[in-house]
Amino acid sequence: MRIYLPATLDELDETTDGAPVVLAPRRAHAVTAALRAALPEEDDEELEYAAQLAAADDALLLVAGRPHAPQLRLVLSADVPETAVAPVGDDDVAPSLVELRAPVPLNDVVCGHVDEGEAAEDLALAVTGDEAAIERLTERDLLWYDVTELGDIPR
Repeated sequence: MRIYLPATLDELDETTDGAPVVLAPRRAHAVTAALRAALPEEDDEELEYAAQLAAADDALLLVAGRPHAPQLRLVLSADVPETAVAPVGDDDVAPSLVELRAPVPLNDVVCGHVDEGEAAEDLALAVTGDEAAIERLTERDLLWYDVTELGDIPR
């Protein structure tokens, strides 16, 4: 199952002993039955994009909680077994929201999506609650990086 995992750039650097990077369980986004029901006219690609955008919103919250992390949103696309994911099943959350119950090794990540460096100013304002900055961020596309390029993302 493809999931869209909100993350922070510093999580890609967390091991100092040479061990592989493993991302902790957390809330993520995926193309769920609830998302399909909410957007019945959308095709698979559009549903995946909707799930990625929801993960980008959650990445903003992660960055806000980690002030020492590079101030850019990061969404990692990863393939995990369906048994590693549970639906949230709450009407008050995004229909793409799932609970990731197992750690994700970086080896399971397919690619990453990250803000351009120019978004850092809006991101800094957005984490303080600036509505105009949040709106500008939602209009920005995230840049695509292959998993082999994640270490090269400008910070």
